[in-house]
Amino acid sequence: MPETHWTVRWPDGTEEALYSPSSVVAELFTPGTAYPLPDFLHRSRIAMERASNRVAAKYGFACSSAMAQLDRIEARVAQFDMAAAPEVTCLKITQ
Repeated sequence: MPETHWTVRWPDGTEEALYSPSSVVAELFTPGTAYPLPDFLHRSRIAMERASNRVAAKYGFACSSAMAQLDRIEARVAQFDMAAAPEVTCLKITQ
């Protein structure tokens, strides 16, 4: 269950490194791929929930870091106008 970081480019052009306690993000995101914002949010929720569940299965408690990362992603997504059909690009995934 290696920690994984993935870098995204938000619709406003800013880049941000995101964190997962698990490599599950590599199952849901592909570097170089742009995702419509609703799809990106959906995949992020799945990834962080799976990562937290993997931590819980191994250590007996959910991962607060995964859920905190999801909170930050949701807050960032809320800043964009969905009517503009924004996309988030996955730039890279590192373990």
